[in-house]
Amino acid sequence: MKRSSAEIIKEYGPFPGVEAVHGVTFDGQHIWFASGERLNAVDPADGQVLRSIDVPAHAGTAFDGRHLYQIAENRIQKVDPKTSQVLATIPAPGGGGDSGLAWAEGSLWVGQYRDRKIHQIDPENGTILRTIESNRFVTGVTWIDGELWHATWEGDESELRHVDPKTGKVLERLEMPPGTMVSGLESNGNDRFFCGGGGSGKVRAIRRPG
Repeated sequence: MKRSSAEIIKEYGPFPGVEAVHGVTFDGQHIWFASGERLNAVDPADGQVLRSIDVPAHAGTAFDGRHLYQIAENRIQKVDPKTSQVLATIPAPGGGGDSGLAWAEGSLWVGQYRDRKIHQIDPENGTILRTIESNRFVTGVTWIDGELWHATWEGDESELRHVDPKTGKVLERLEMPPGTMVSGLESNGNDRFFCGGGGSGKVRAIRRPG
């Protein structure tokens, strides 16, 4: 297993009126982050908030190429970013204990924080298709080039973990500096991860290894 320190490339925020950053996703142009009662689109070049959508946004966020998906307590809402309308709702597998959210291969991948699990679910009805076990609290999930990564946060420690999607075995660990928490995770599809910073109110860009 490879183990190294995470390299923080850039910090965005804290943002006006934002007490905490929860889920994070990327639509190819903008970083989106959940801040409790809003989804916010940020310009990754200068960190400016370009627009917000008023929708409950308590945990993980994902983007499927057209729509945003947002965990809101015990449900996952499908949101049209063009119209800001909620198009559909499915139950969240943890019933309120869910954290990270990602889109890959036609499925949603949902982190369950305290249960230390990642579920692959059907985006149409919420049916659980597969479950991966972790030995840490799961606070964010992302896929990049066929690799499954998830964030952890326990006590004063956070890290990003590359895990085998079949067995959950940890293949690589990127350790965040002490006190730097990760509350959401997404890749930009290339060379970096975007990480929610919890109560710091920040979003951080981390260099992807390799």
